[in-house]
Parts: sequence; structure tokens; C-alpha cells
Amino acid sequence: MRLVLASSSPRRLELLGRIGVVPDAVIPADIDETPRPGERPPIYAARVAAEKAAAVPAAGALVLAADTVVAAGRRILPKTDDETEARRTLELLSGRRHRVLSAITLIDAEGRAHHRLSTSIVTFKRFGADELDSYLASGEWRGKAGAYAIQGRAEALIRTISGSFSGIMGLPLYETRTLLRAAGYDLG
Repeated sequence: MRLVLASSSPRRLELLGRIGVVPDAVIPADIDETPRPGERPPIYAARVAAEKAAAVPAAGALVLAADTVVAAGRRILPKTDDETEARRTLELLSGRRHRVLSAITLIDAEGRAHHRLSTSIVTFKRFGADELDSYLASGEWRGKAGAYAIQGRAEALIRTISGSFSGIMGLPLYETRTLLRAAGYDLG
């Protein structure tokens, strides 16, 4: 059974490898990921994952897509592209809890879509000015939702995690494995 990953994320590819899965093809979905007015974070994540999966033509193959959102309350935090935005985001998260929602959609060989949502709670320590400046200088925040990468230097700034570490990285492996098995994909 062929598997197509609808993402160009090297992290998602790496995470699939952790469960022994190597996609037959990687075809990034090209969709508009702009949140809709008033759209809540879980609805947004699920919608984007579903739209990514639907946008990749792969008749007869499994198509796997995911979207990960960092949310502070009802607010969807952006993927940060500049240091000022990253600083504002990290100052918002400093010393408080936030949610990381990782939605996946698997379209099976018959074209039916199956969905899962992983919700994790992350609590950062309160950042000192030197810690924040050091993290920003690392550049690790670039292009990351919530301005951090849990698998990098930010991990040392996190007090607690409740949920899925792989989901926070961008692909919840438990949910992914469950969907793949249910669709008949051989996981060895």
C-alpha cells in the first residue's frame, strides 16, 4: 500500500521514521493556511490538516497530512518570521501554560478521510531577559509556531508537558500509528 506524506516538513518525515514508516512520496500541499475570523484553534488545526490531505492527488494511495497550532487561550500564535514577533510571542508564553494542537488527517485508499487531534499542554518557566535574548539569538524560533522548537534549546525552558512530545514537534505518533493500522498499512 502506497503512502503519500502531504508535507515538506523534515520533522514529520523524521517522526514517521521513528515508527518505521518511510512514505513512498512526499508531496507538499499548497493551500491557504490563513485562519478564518473567529476560528478556534482546534477547529483551525483540523480544517487545515483536512484541506492539506484533500489537496494532494493520490488515487488509491493513503495520504497523510498534519497541522500543528500553538494556542494561548483562543488565540492562534503565528509561525514567527522576524525577531520582534518572536520576542512578543515568547514574552506572552513566558511563565504560563499554552496548548499545542496537532491535527492529522489520513485519506484511505477508498478516499475516506479519517481525523485525529492531539492536544498537549506546555508550561514555560518565566524567562529572564538574558534567557530570552539568548534564545532569540539562536535563531531557532524562525518559522516555528509559537516561536519555539521543543526538540531544540527551548526544551530546557519548559517546566512541564502534558500530552504528546511528538505532537508538539508536529506529528502525534500514537494517533498517526493508530490511523495507519486501521487503514491496513503494514507497520511491520
